[in-house]
Amino acid sequence: MLYFLDMFKKNTPVEFQICPIYLDLGWQIDLSSLAEFCSSLNLSLLVKKTNIAQLVFEARQEKNPCSLCANLRRGALNRTAKNNSCNKLALGHHLDDAVNTLFMSMLYESRFHVFKPRTYLDRIDITVIRPLIYVEESEINLFINSSGFIPLENPCPADGFTKRDEIAQLLEQIETCYPGARKRFLASIENASADSFWQ
Repeated sequence: MLYFLDMFKKNTPVEFQICPIYLDLGWQIDLSSLAEFCSSLNLSLLVKKTNIAQLVFEARQEKNPCSLCANLRRGALNRTAKNNSCNKLALGHHLDDAVNTLFMSMLYESRFHVFKPRTYLDRIDITVIRPLIYVEESEINLFINSSGFIPLENPCPADGFTKRDEIAQLLEQIETCYPGARKRFLASIENASADSFWQ
């Protein structure tokens, strides 16, 4: 996302500043490659250190850690962006994330709910944007593989063993049977009308 935001800034008349933020959850990750990448774009990486990993996995020993971790990360990111004079917070959610979230809300929460491409947070006066919301994860992976970028590994012990991963596998099966299903699911979110829902 940072690469594309930088490309957008350099090739359009839209004026904005970019402040790359990395939220350090406490996993002791080597960030040198990420810092070098930011430097290649003439940007300085801002690292916000937290103890979220320790709180979630050691202090609380959460059996289902994702919800608490997500809430803590969201709050820390919002505060860090606001404290650094940002009025927009760009998140890297893609098309698959949106569709997966929709299915999770229906299967586990019995509701029709998904995050929006743009959300204004009035309590902190900041707008969250998701510039990659129409891009499929497979397309992002193709770009990464062809560009030579080396993503940071996710050290979270829950990675690969979550309900979100199960939903992603289910949707992959649906996509195999019905090519283009994810894009149609996303389109159905945009085309939903209020009178289609029961009161």
